[in-house]
Amino acid sequence: MELQERLNDVRSRIAAGERQAGRPAGSVQLVAVSKTFEADAIRPAIDAGQRVFGENRVQESQGKWPDLKAAHPDIELHLIGPLQSNKAADAVALFDVIETVDREKIARALADEMKRQGKTPQLYVQVNTGLEPQKAGIAPEDTPSFVALCRDELGLSIDGLMCIPPAEENPGPHFALLARLALKCGVEKLSMGMSGDYETAIAFGATSVRVGSAIFGAR
Repeated sequence: MELQERLNDVRSRIAAGERQAGRPAGSVQLVAVSKTFEADAIRPAIDAGQRVFGENRVQESQGKWPDLKAAHPDIELHLIGPLQSNKAADAVALFDVIETVDREKIARALADEMKRQGKTPQLYVQVNTGLEPQKAGIAPEDTPSFVALCRDELGLSIDGLMCIPPAEENPGPHFALLARLALKCGVEKLSMGMSGDYETAIAFGATSVRVGSAIFGAR
């Protein structure tokens, strides 16, 4: 299939998932994950009307997105990969949503940069629902206190939670855990679900799904 066909297929599956879950049409945002793809590979998705994209690395994004965003000011760019504190300034300057706030040092760096630049990207806390040592994220039991620290001490508005379940496990319980934590923390947005499990994520309340290979093909 061509990219536009793959994109339309994902959109149709999201719409079907919304209907099956009894959710309003359009309640789930598609984040098209364009990491590792050059601008020329992304433009067909933009031409097909896609306006929300996800990238893993700040430096890679700086090489392709400023021109694309200048040409299409309505694009919303999400950082969905790990953020180092020395890249906080660049992330605040480029991204509209930063989904990977995963420790106090990053939260403080972002607070400082947002104040300095006068910009307010939406912020999500990444939760390590599987407690995987190789994976970034706040432990589930520490999430409410971390969200409170971000809000009360650092003055950050935390808009959502994000997770990446362990690859070898059923994602459903991880999505359910993230939804419970969101209620506990008083956040409305849930970024969960990727190419292999986004329909399951919709059933558990995802407000955005991060889909890459099902749209752009294998990397």
